[in-house]
Amino acid sequence: MKEGFDLEKYLEIQSKEIISRVNGFEKLYLEFGGKIYDDFHAARVLPGYDPNTKIEILKKIKDQCEIIFCISAKDIENSKMRGDLNMNYTSSALKSINDLKEFGLEVSAIIINRFAGEKKVLKFKQYLDNLGIRNFLQKEIEGYPADVDKIMSEEGYGQNPYVETKKPIIIVTGVGPGSGKMAFCLSQMYFDNINNKKTGFAKFETFPVWNLPLDHPINMAYEAATADIGDKNMIDPFHLKETGEIAINYNRDIENFPILKRILERVETESYKSPTEMGVNKIKEGIISDDMVEESARQEIIRRFFRYKKEYQLGLVNKETIDRITKIMQSLDLNESDRLVVSKARECALESEKNPEKGNKGFYCSSALKLNGKIITGKNSSLLHSESACILNALKELAKIPDDIDLIPKQIITSIKNLKQKTKKNPNTSLNVSEILITLAISSSSNPSAQKCIEKIPLLYGTEMHTTHLPTKGDESGIRDLGINLTTDAEITGRIYLVD
Repeated sequence: MKEGFDLEKYLEIQSKEIISRVNGFEKLYLEFGGKIYDDFHAARVLPGYDPNTKIEILKKIKDQCEIIFCISAKDIENSKMRGDLNMNYTSSALKSINDLKEFGLEVSAIIINRFAGEKKVLKFKQYLDNLGIRNFLQKEIEGYPADVDKIMSEEGYGQNPYVETKKPIIIVTGVGPGSGKMAFCLSQMYFDNINNKKTGFAKFETFPVWNLPLDHPINMAYEAATADIGDKNMIDPFHLKETGEIAINYNRDIENFPILKRILERVETESYKSPTEMGVNKIKEGIISDDMVEESARQEIIRRFFRYKKEYQLGLVNKETIDRITKIMQSLDLNESDRLVVSKARECALESEKNPEKGNKGFYCSSALKLNGKIITGKNSSLLHSESACILNALKELAKIPDDIDLIPKQIITSIKNLKQKTKKNPNTSLNVSEILITLAISSSSNPSAQKCIEKIPLLYGTEMHTTHLPTKGDESGIRDLGINLTTDAEITGRIYLVD
């Protein structure tokens, strides 16, 4: 498969850039923005970029770095959820620690920031203590971040515990935005300064890409990905003033820079002249086909458009989010139909309505999947959800199995349907994707055609799929496990399974 990004070249250049920032310092606190692993957004907009690229960078500098994990006390208290994992932030933090350990990387400590006596936080801290995980509470500072004098005093950072670290590069990451990563770094530097240690600070953000144009699709895709929190790319005015060069950053870093600069100057570190100068991002160096990454970024924007439309329908985002993503689509002259599987899924639904299955009560749902340049479709039926039918049809195509060959005996599907009817009291008992994958695995023990299809499952990873209706949790979970990029019109039919 043709790639638009040279991963090996990027890994070499990026790891060297990080190491070079330590020069002149006893320690470098490096704030890691975005996802430290499973960065599927980056992988989608940069064909050739691995979702775990940051892990590979950390492995390259493993002997010189240790990892600190941050989480906000407010997010713990509010039981904030991570939509991509469908779990709360505390569970996500523990999952991240376990996952990093499997990658061969140890988390040195968990920092709980903005603590103000929350009971859920104390309970979580006790749990961490019981697990033997080193953890620290950083108190909320009144007047943060504007009151620099108070911040840089015993009533500010001075009330925090100092976290002992052993390596020269301290990677500071977190569950999500607002986890207090920068506040932890600056608190550490406050104490280092008191103890006459010369320490530095830098940021590692993959997006926006500072040395690509403001309206480059990759940077626009970052705005699309953060439309729900209102991030906006901007020309860095500080960098432009100091160097005369245009550099791209985002609004929060630019707005906070004057205060951050004042704090950094107080801890006697080398002062940055712009937020862009703080960054260590070398992502542009890995791009080898601008045309390819531009098209990939455009497709990602359309995916985000459909995602926000669905979340708006479910009450998860507001109208402002829809307005932002719509403006981004318009600025690049993008349409829903530019995602090829969209039109095919809708056409299939119309065909299903014109030629309905006997007994269909008027819910005409369809799915389409792009496979090696060919569009595979599937319709809902009394036996299968449209997503299940579509995936089975795609596996048949990959395994060269004729359409008239059944992969799963109908009596097995009927038995499962009957069981669902008895246990769920739900009249809509056709099989979702998660159920189909299990039954396909069972059938493979006695059906050579099913076994051939099982062997082709990895080829579905990274393919594009669209449905005309709101998917069930069982469908979304199965499709996510397969690594398929799913979008949906999210039309609510009589067949709604939000709790299956």
